[in-house]
Amino acid sequence: MKISILQMHTILGQPEKNTAAFLRMAEQAMQEKPDILLLPEMWNIGFFPRPVEDYADKNGENTRALMSEFARKNQVNIVGGSVARLESSTGKIYNTCYIFDRQGQEIAAYDKVHLFSPGKENQVFEAGRNICTFTLDGRKCGVAICYDLRFGNYLSRIAEDVEILFLPAAWPKLRQKHWDILTQARAIEYQVFVAACNGGAETNDKHPLGGHSGIFDPWGEVLAKAGEGEDIISAEVDLGLPEKVRKKIPVRIDK
Repeated sequence: MKISILQMHTILGQPEKNTAAFLRMAEQAMQEKPDILLLPEMWNIGFFPRPVEDYADKNGENTRALMSEFARKNQVNIVGGSVARLESSTGKIYNTCYIFDRQGQEIAAYDKVHLFSPGKENQVFEAGRNICTFTLDGRKCGVAICYDLRFGNYLSRIAEDVEILFLPAAWPKLRQKHWDILTQARAIEYQVFVAACNGGAETNDKHPLGGHSGIFDPWGEVLAKAGEGEDIISAEVDLGLPEKVRKKIPVRIDK
């Protein structure tokens, strides 16, 4: 299975420009014939413009239509990073990841559980309540978003039955070392593939993201690693490897 990561540079509060960037990078990535595309957190509006309700996607309608069409047209699975979603029935805003299969069917959605309180995300967004696992091409996968990465007990619940953990993020360059260490460590700790997609930076960004998206195998080996700017990285993952690693070093909790 081949995974391609779109390390987009998102422009704060500019959904049309960010959508154009997604389509450009996704088309470019498809030249590698990936099985799965992974996007960063809040790829459509950045993290996050105020007031966010002016930018949030009502019921995720625009995002869902865009992702579904691209997935169907290109016969590719998409783990759609995340977007700000306005739930029209309640008026609440969520940080939501949508997942689509090759037929363009939405097969799962995840609302970020751990909101980044130092950035006051918890004052604007509603926290999700459930973990999210799903199947792509017959393989069990899970997703978490950005700040979730720091909560090991939570991630262990997701990773218990999956082979690939997807992690879209908008992680700042200021704490880039934490990102580099934790993404690699989670692959080793949970004996899964980790595909971590951060946003990219440009030199004139006031609060730059750290980039350094990566794909890691269950041994913690680096299969692909991005720099700081806009980038596309891809890697083939050997889906028989997690089981081999778990048998060789049996550290997972027995059921």
